Amino acid sequence: MLLLSLLILFIYCSAPSAGQELCRDYNGAMYMPDSTYKSNLVSLAATLIANATELNSATGMVGTGPDKVYGAVFCHGDSEGSDCHKRLTETLDTAINSKNGDSYSPQNKIVYHYYDQDRAQIRFSNQDFLSSFSNVPECTVNTNLYAATTSVVKQLDFEDLVTNMLRALTDAAASREERYAVGRQRFEETGQILYGLVQCMRDMPTEHCMACLDGIISDRPNKINTAQMGAAILGVWCTLRYETDAQFFSNTNMLQLDVLKKSEHTGKKAFFRKENTALVSIGGFILVVFISCLLFHIWIKTQQQREQAIFKLRQLSLAIKTVIYLWRTEGTNSDYFLYNFSKIKEATNNFSIDNKLGHGGFGPVYKGQLRSGLKIAVKRLEASSLQGLVEFQNETQLIAKLQHKNLIKLLGCCTQEDQEKILVYEYMENKSLDYFIFNNVKGAELNWSKRLHIIDGIGQGLLYLHNFSQICVVHRDLKASNILLDSTMNPKISDFGMARIFCSNVAESNTTRIVGTHGYIPPEYAFEGVCSIKSDVFSFGVLILEIVSGKRTAHFYQHDGKLYNLISFVSNDTLKSDLHSYAYPVVSIMRCVSVYITYLTKKNNLLVIGLATLERWKMG
Repeated sequence: MLLLSLLILFIYCSAPSAGQELCRDYNGAMYMPDSTYKSNLVSLAATLIANATELNSATGMVGTGPDKVYGAVFCHGDSEGSDCHKRLTETLDTAINSKNGDSYSPQNKIVYHYYDQDRAQIRFSNQDFLSSFSNVPECTVNTNLYAATTSVVKQLDFEDLVTNMLRALTDAAASREERYAVGRQRFEETGQILYGLVQCMRDMPTEHCMACLDGIISDRPNKINTAQMGAAILGVWCTLRYETDAQFFSNTNMLQLDVLKKSEHTGKKAFFRKENTALVSIGGFILVVFISCLLFHIWIKTQQQREQAIFKLRQLSLAIKTVIYLWRTEGTNSDYFLYNFSKIKEATNNFSIDNKLGHGGFGPVYKGQLRSGLKIAVKRLEASSLQGLVEFQNETQLIAKLQHKNLIKLLGCCTQEDQEKILVYEYMENKSLDYFIFNNVKGAELNWSKRLHIIDGIGQGLLYLHNFSQICVVHRDLKASNILLDSTMNPKISDFGMARIFCSNVAESNTTRIVGTHGYIPPEYAFEGVCSIKSDVFSFGVLILEIVSGKRTAHFYQHDGKLYNLISFVSNDTLKSDLHSYAYPVVSIMRCVSVYITYLTKKNNLLVIGLATLERWKMG
């Protein structure tokens, strides 16, 4: 008895009767039978069904807010007006009646019903599904469930045949006003006939109709078992159906495709298979040749770069050895000391991570203390850093010739064959300037007199580099992080790895390699590669603004809904009134700026800081 009941239930579930729902969305949103949503749904349904009676499909919406209803209905393209009206009305009746017959039970706001497998369908929802042309949800209907496998399937690729027919019908439907096409194709060997139907909503644009049908045709193998000789995929915007030896539509405008012979089908497949194989082979050969040429080109370039790097490395190593040799020959008369690597290793606790102060283009920097009690800062060259080697050469050749209270002091260096190259500097207790001026807490320690003292010290250091040192040096990377502060807050310019020597009779030079930090680089250097002592002057002007304002030059600041960088912020006449928001008296600030502005421009204002290169004065 139990088995009989289950069998009856299975038959009932697998064979839906006319008017029974086949697909439905549940999203939890409900409406009551006496609600405004129900009234809007019934009103919209009546309008759409009336329109579909003439055109076989219709879409629309009605209502506002949570009671807004979107709807779409359509019938087979060959349906008569009265027949379409009847099917849609019955489907609607099924959709809006509660399952338990209680007229006061809440109903789901999203309904999706089909009539007689695919003859008619309706969809209503409180969500806008009309604007996206999305075909989901899609329902698969087993119209010819697991039909007996025939010689058609055995001898011919049934899946390919169905796909080819449906694509031919898609081209026809998308080009027709009614967006509907049916057709048939007979197989000569077996006498069997394949029938097909595709349809889109009538108001769907041609390209969207074709894309929708192509989508469900491509997805058909994932939805329908290959043993099925007939099935349907029903979606919101487009549907398809095919059957074997069972015509399910009228003969109106039916496409009669060519009779397909076994030899033709297999011949075409063999031709396309050979053609595809040839194309793949040719394409693969071309790809292999292209990749081989590309790899060979990369290898050649890599070898050239490697040889150039080795040559440059040898030149740099020779220059460094020459400098160190001179230091050795001077012995005790030299101001610089050649340190033993083991002592440096001991001073930094074997380059402990706890002693690490930072990391730059040169390599890591460590804090150390010699046995004598002297605190030192140790720059250790990374073995793989060619740039670090260039900076090492610059530092040993340049800073060894520079002596000024506002320049960092190089105590000496350390080398160990070709493995280790180390620079040893005096240790600065208060780290770098950016640690103070860009930190609200630490910045409070810098009153106006200290900031003025720091600005003056940096200016004195630059004046020495440009005018009073043995050689004219352009730093090229003057910024807050390269200004170190000792225990009494005296500033010292550091990091001469990017510095460049100028002859006394040369005012400027051109370079193809731009170095420095964004925000501190002057326009003529950034865009034209023109480098001179004015490059440092521009950087100094920017640094003054940062010290005075406590703001970073590379950041943007909002005022009246607009974004300004630091230079444009303080150079805009309408924004100068905002200077009172800084921590120091406006009069003092402007006095400071007016003193040092002569380093930047002949005009006593901030409007043209660093922009007019010819008017920017030298230091001094």
